[in-house]
Parts: sequence; C-alpha cells; structure tokens
Amino acid sequence: MTLNKDLLDILACPKCKGTLSLQPKEDGLACTRCKVVYPVKDGIPIMLVDQAVPEKEWAGSKA
Repeated sequence: MTLNKDLLDILACPKCKGTLSLQPKEDGLACTRCKVVYPVKDGIPIMLVDQAVPEKEWAGSKA
C-alpha cells in the first residue's frame, strides 16, 4: 500500500518538525535530524514519538 504523495508532503517529525522521507520498503518514515523511523502500519503512519525506532535498530529489525 502506497502512502499518498500529498500526505507525505505535509507530514513532519513530531519531535523536531523536520522533514521525513519514506523508507525504500514504504514501511517507515525516517527523520534524518532525529535519526529515528516512524513505522507505517497498514498504510497509516504512526507519528508518536514513543513509537519511533532508532535508525540503527530499524535497519536490523527489517532484514
């Protein structure tokens, strides 16, 4: 399931308000400033700071 382009354009990191980028598998939104990934479940971004996964852990858990 692909995220809507318009939605991606308006979403921002809830912690730092920085830009988010879609992960290659479209299963997460990454904030390069905070170095975390917000998961996308069933096409819905989970934009909760306490649900963010550190980039290092995200790469390892999705292998």
